[in-house]
Amino acid sequence: MKRLLMASTCAAALVTSVPAMADIAAAERWIDNEFKESVLSRDEQVAEMQWFIDAAKPYQGMEINVLSETIPTHSYESETLTKAFEEITGIKVNHQLLGEGEVVQAVQTQMQTNRNLYDAYINDSDLIGTHSRLQSAINLTDWMAGDAKDVTSPTLDIEDFMGISFTTGPDGKVWQLPDQQFANLYWFRKDWFDDADNKAKFKEKYGYDLGVPVNWSAYEDIAEFFTNDVKEVDGVRVYGHMDYGKRAPDLGWRMTDAWLSMAGEGDPGLPNGRPVDEWGIRMEKDSCNPAGASVTRGGGTNSPAAVYAIAKWDEWLREYAPPAAASYDFYQSLPALSQGNTAQQIFWYTAFTADMVKPKSEGNNTVDDDGNPLWRMAPSPHGPYWSEGMKLGYQDAGSWTFLKSTPEDRLKAAWLYAQFVTSKTVDVTKSHVGLTFVRDSTIHHDSFTKRAPKLGGLVEFYRSPDRVLWTPTGVNVPDYPKLAQLWWQYIGDVNSGNLTPQEAMDRLAGEMDQIMARMQVADEKANVYGGCGPRLNEERDAEYWLEQPGAPKPKLANEKPQGETIAYEELIKRWQ
Repeated sequence: MKRLLMASTCAAALVTSVPAMADIAAAERWIDNEFKESVLSRDEQVAEMQWFIDAAKPYQGMEINVLSETIPTHSYESETLTKAFEEITGIKVNHQLLGEGEVVQAVQTQMQTNRNLYDAYINDSDLIGTHSRLQSAINLTDWMAGDAKDVTSPTLDIEDFMGISFTTGPDGKVWQLPDQQFANLYWFRKDWFDDADNKAKFKEKYGYDLGVPVNWSAYEDIAEFFTNDVKEVDGVRVYGHMDYGKRAPDLGWRMTDAWLSMAGEGDPGLPNGRPVDEWGIRMEKDSCNPAGASVTRGGGTNSPAAVYAIAKWDEWLREYAPPAAASYDFYQSLPALSQGNTAQQIFWYTAFTADMVKPKSEGNNTVDDDGNPLWRMAPSPHGPYWSEGMKLGYQDAGSWTFLKSTPEDRLKAAWLYAQFVTSKTVDVTKSHVGLTFVRDSTIHHDSFTKRAPKLGGLVEFYRSPDRVLWTPTGVNVPDYPKLAQLWWQYIGDVNSGNLTPQEAMDRLAGEMDQIMARMQVADEKANVYGGCGPRLNEERDAEYWLEQPGAPKPKLANEKPQGETIAYEELIKRWQ
């Protein structure tokens, strides 16, 4: 909160003492020195920058404050693109970087207090259900066509953003603008998988080929094989699995980021399951009102599939991961993987790619002497409850969010900055730095065709039609900040041994229902959620819901079917 108060104080300063200069010469210097690669011609880049110069004239000399989490893409924006934007437009931007939890807290605090802590945020599109209900964020579709028409770039090209469906509410309106995007895919050491001795021993023990796991059964077999059979590679103790388990907010996102639906907890549907989504929240297809999380209300948060998902996370962490992994958080798990002692990771974010392609001289043991990756990324394997038509994993879409509590002039200045850092002039260069693609035109740029062999399958994935199967949290979640904070506490009790997976999910589902019940009262009394707040189903015997088609699904007699794998080369052919 101390940081938030400091930010609020900074936000009070409307202008700098000496207005910055802005001209096309500055834009041309940046184009020629920094933004050489673009989907636009140089003349088109200059024209796009001239528009920014003209549109920014009423706001020259203004100093604005924006906030995002700490990943390489946002570091580049904060350290480099703010300088370019100021020199080109005359608007100074303080782009602050904090942990994801602190960003969510700041967004929530500004929504609750209507105090302008920051002029814009890059926060996950996971809040789309929150923003579209609370109406505290700016509806960009209407704003761009109305009050912000004079500061909306004619070359913005909304349809070029791959994740725009993630930031579109149930009302069909765009509420956030994607800034960076990354998926949680499967990561593995291809050099170890290709080893003839490893392949022969795996086939002899399990009866099928060592390859990219299609299901969780194969993932578990591979984890066991490398941990207990291979044991060492070049004298180094190796493990068959990597994850993290520190009792912190990161642990909650580890689970709400589609882990339950990867196991098969929810219903088919893209971008999210309906009526039951990956959080286990039920919302009927013809409704905007969440109906419950507990199985007794038709939800799936404590269903057999969800309990299975949590049990496997806990089991694999204890049995197949390096001992220290249980104490890692999200940010610590990256450098641990680059040590080169792990065979595979089922839940690996492509945001880590930029660090995983660093040279050996920088301590990365997962590339060869020429900088070629010894690893590859592939689709996430699915659990036994999964069926065709379900999402296959999570995709983070960190997106620009603008709140109504921000003064109009500051909103417009921040909107110009948001468009600048996602513009076609800038986006190819930014994407080469952070490797978190948002524009379809960028991923198809020739420079990424040339770089693709060094990126371990990232370019092939984002060019494939399969990319739509990885999606963020959707509209079933009525208030992301209120509900997300519950998860890590109960999941942490599983890792510590205080609760069984069933006990933890029962308590989590029950508390989610209690919070949604309070939201229902607020919505019915004061229309807090625009009439789209929860309307909980009356509780019924769990067996009633488990006998109905779809989710929640009854417990399978066999939760470990035969393992199934696919050769990586065959997979790449499918993607191409």
